[in-house]
Amino acid sequence: MKGFDPKFADFPDYILGITKEIWEGRGIATLHEYYAEDIVVRSPASVVVGNDGVIGATMATLAEFPDRQLLGEDVIWSGAPETGMLSSHRILSTATHLGSGIYGKASGTKLTYRIIADCHAINNKINDEWLIRDQGAIVRQMGWDPRDYARDQISREGGVVKATLPFVPKIDVAGPYQGRGNDNEWGERYADVLNKIMFADMAVIPREYDRAIQTEYPGGVTGHSYPAVDEFWMGLRAAFPNAQFSIEHQIGRYDPLMPPRAAIRWSLHGKHDGWGAFGAPTGTDVYVMGISHAEFGPRGIRREFTLFDETAIWKQILIGAGAAE
Repeated sequence: MKGFDPKFADFPDYILGITKEIWEGRGIATLHEYYAEDIVVRSPASVVVGNDGVIGATMATLAEFPDRQLLGEDVIWSGAPETGMLSSHRILSTATHLGSGIYGKASGTKLTYRIIADCHAINNKINDEWLIRDQGAIVRQMGWDPRDYARDQISREGGVVKATLPFVPKIDVAGPYQGRGNDNEWGERYADVLNKIMFADMAVIPREYDRAIQTEYPGGVTGHSYPAVDEFWMGLRAAFPNAQFSIEHQIGRYDPLMPPRAAIRWSLHGKHDGWGAFGAPTGTDVYVMGISHAEFGPRGIRREFTLFDETAIWKQILIGAGAAE
């Protein structure tokens, strides 16, 4: 790959390799090599600008979870080394809560949860990132309900007035990557499915999903067959029935020894004005940052992975409601 260290065989090898080197190999200092100095990292909780912030967050996480492993399940990517490449990297992480930190006093709790990170790289450096961690899965395994965790977080940050606001478009920082992915047929097909679901055509589920579909959704929830798909997407859309659904980035790929896949980064922005997955409507303005991966088989989508941060959504709802909910 032009501009990249020759030790990496291809772009997925680069993404998987540097992740292992940084986290499990304790090569935190290599972030100076692999991350641009002015990188922008967006997550549902915040926006971090600059490599120093990334290094600090990495060290804090490893202090709290020193045995953390990041097992790369897939890298769905687009672009070219000469112009830059965007990876949507799905990770299964295992960790033990051995140090005190943002999740409280060390508890010894063993965790398993997913992350999806969209990273733009050129010339051996990542310079733009969108990161979603399954906070719902983490806090549930730690004994919290996501709403209660968000309420406690608001309190620890000084109350509704002082609490850090989760990510919304108005606080975004423009990064160097302005691409929208590619026009591969599998990305187009999955985008069409998600658009239909968000516009209330739930009948698309038995048409486009395999009856034996396996689903992996926020909160570490595994499901099977059409009811799991319907319940999840219906619950989300019902909570924000008038919110604007937007596809922010779209990739489709077909690689040897792999099923056709798609990666979609999307958003849902609008009022919490419906009964659904987030309780009684509050009228609060909410922004949902989501990423979905799909794998296709001969009878439609056979595996679907979707992540958003339930705690960040609850935090917006509670702040908007004065944390009285």
